Amino acid sequence: MIFDSSCAGCHRPGPVLCRTCRFVLAAPPAMPSSGDVIAAVPFVGRSREVLLNFKYGNRRQLGHHLAGLVVNRLLAEGIRPADVDVVTWAPTSAARRHRRGFDQAELVARRVALQLGVPCRRLLRREGSAPPQTGLDRATRLHGPVFTASPAAHGRRVLVIDDVVTTGSTLRSAAHALRLAGAVDVVKAAVATTPAAVAGRRREPARTRRRPAATHTVVHGPRAA
Repeated sequence: MIFDSSCAGCHRPGPVLCRTCRFVLAAPPAMPSSGDVIAAVPFVGRSREVLLNFKYGNRRQLGHHLAGLVVNRLLAEGIRPADVDVVTWAPTSAARRHRRGFDQAELVARRVALQLGVPCRRLLRREGSAPPQTGLDRATRLHGPVFTASPAAHGRRVLVIDDVVTTGSTLRSAAHALRLAGAVDVVKAAVATTPAAVAGRRREPARTRRRPAATHTVVHGPRAA
């Protein structure tokens, strides 16, 4: 069989994510805490390669698989669909969205919302033209972008998504804006976290959340392919 595509993780000819790489992503090493951000995988090795291809290689088909990883981790952390009113994302700048043709955090957030069965809404606007976090030193990264949030966040329990957490400043800024707009609870989640993010933030105790009485079936991205 002749393939005109290759795996985003190992670059072997075949589907966008081969069976081996799907299992590697679905069973990452034990994840240490990254502060109050729930991250699905470490940004190292195969996971890093897949995310770089997703973000810079226009491999949008990976969004479903990456969202499945996030959903699985949220469920493992006790976050249920009944705990979330709306899913949103920390948007990239308009210039980077135009250059890539898509916003990677939005793509993942929409797939996460679909798998959880909750609405996805654009609630955040990125102000100014801050440089991308990639390539900046840690001290510079600590000063995250500035966001403003829609009044539609008022009274909502919001799940906000980003692709990769380094210092956590982007999601902290996003959560701050959502709370200023009246969100009653903000859960921060990402596909991956860098070793620097883990080292830079001490472990925080997990929040206790009420589990709904009813069960909910979720499509697990890595297994659904």
